[in-house]
Amino acid sequence: MSILVDKDTKLCVSGITGREGTFHAMNNRKYGTNVVAGVTPGKQGQDVEGVPVFNTFHKAVEETGANTAMVFVPPRFAADSILEAVDAGIKTVIAITEGIPAHDELRVFNYIRNVEGVRLIGPNCPGVLSPGKANVGIIPASFFKEGNVGVVSRSGTLTYQIGNELAQQGFGNSTIVGIGGDPVPGSSFIDIIALFEQDPETELIVMSGEIGGSAEEEAAQYIKENVSKPVVGYIAGFTAPPGKTMGHAGAIVSGSKGTAQAKAEALEAVGVRVGRTPTQVSEIAVEILGG
Repeated sequence: MSILVDKDTKLCVSGITGREGTFHAMNNRKYGTNVVAGVTPGKQGQDVEGVPVFNTFHKAVEETGANTAMVFVPPRFAADSILEAVDAGIKTVIAITEGIPAHDELRVFNYIRNVEGVRLIGPNCPGVLSPGKANVGIIPASFFKEGNVGVVSRSGTLTYQIGNELAQQGFGNSTIVGIGGDPVPGSSFIDIIALFEQDPETELIVMSGEIGGSAEEEAAQYIKENVSKPVVGYIAGFTAPPGKTMGHAGAIVSGSKGTAQAKAEALEAVGVRVGRTPTQVSEIAVEILGG
């Protein structure tokens, strides 16, 4: 088992004919992901290294049975591409695009939450990797192997670093999910932790947060009330100077709220052990799972 993507994933890539879209779509295919289609308006009838290109998601789904979308288009087109994928019946949409205007993200969020069974990951995220099964996005899959640790992270780079630290300790991963660092993410920590809680392959959940917002504190309360599996936390930003603006649009600290210390305290109060470095996270994982 895994969550979100697996051997049954049939991927359609929006923006497949662009340089980045082509590169990552082919990388995903090389890993073993079933890339069945691409979408670029006006380029129907072409193909990218054997992958057929369609004008619309509707046509792509009709012709290929695509059930997952990866959005790799410029920011001004991304919201409409996400919504078109959903309207075409695709249930899992992974938006890699960075720089989508916040009001567009909000428009997408408000629409999708009323459509049953749809899951949006991102935007501004590295994607989702279920080692040995499928990779959708830009996660460097060669670091990772199949296993029992689920990882969910706001930061792309920390997704890789913590995953790699765990790998060096001999752990594999059920699924690695980068939810992105924008103010209006399609999926929250709570959404992904709930999926890991239900996944029989996942025995330990690692949650990598960062300063700003209240997502980690909200997750702490959810974990206390709903999660039976052990959770290990990490918060990026313990050494950030007070008032410092960080890179992610969602990393906004207001007074004492949203600091790394406040988030760590909220998690530790409900029994989540919080590593102060990625290495410490992997050491805690060894303790919990027995090494």
